[in-house]
Amino acid sequence: MAEKDDLLLFDEGRVSHVIFQLARAHRGYAATLLRQLGLHPGQELILMHLFARDAQTQSELLASIGLDHSTLSKALRRMQEAGLLTREPATHDRRVLVVRLTHQGQAMRGPIKDMWHTLEATTLQNLSPQQAQALTDSAQAVIDAINGQTHLPDPTRDEPS
Repeated sequence: MAEKDDLLLFDEGRVSHVIFQLARAHRGYAATLLRQLGLHPGQELILMHLFARDAQTQSELLASIGLDHSTLSKALRRMQEAGLLTREPATHDRRVLVVRLTHQGQAMRGPIKDMWHTLEATTLQNLSPQQAQALTDSAQAVIDAINGQTHLPDPTRDEPS
């Protein structure tokens, strides 16, 4: 209990602390569900983008998913080794790699949909529809606020009020 009390000494950080705990719990549960499918966290998002539109270039996936280049490349390599997708040079430019689902990758559509449904149901099990909507609206407002920052404050320097 003392550790929790220590973390809450700074009242101005309580919302950020809860967001951190929420993200960690959600990601941990999602990772457990994904392991049951033989996937690593984030791979389901790549597959979902390919379910929506197969045969995308790595650059298109990079732009739509928002991962950094090395993380995406590593995930795609693992997924190719697992037989879920192929990466082949584009006909118009051999330097460009096109990512395509294999039959095994296509077969993941149903299991991923079921996993996402389970994750959503568990996430919402203690919330009313109104609370779920308020959470969604609040989370989007936080995302918009963070993404709208044009500069990051220096935590070692007092910012003028």
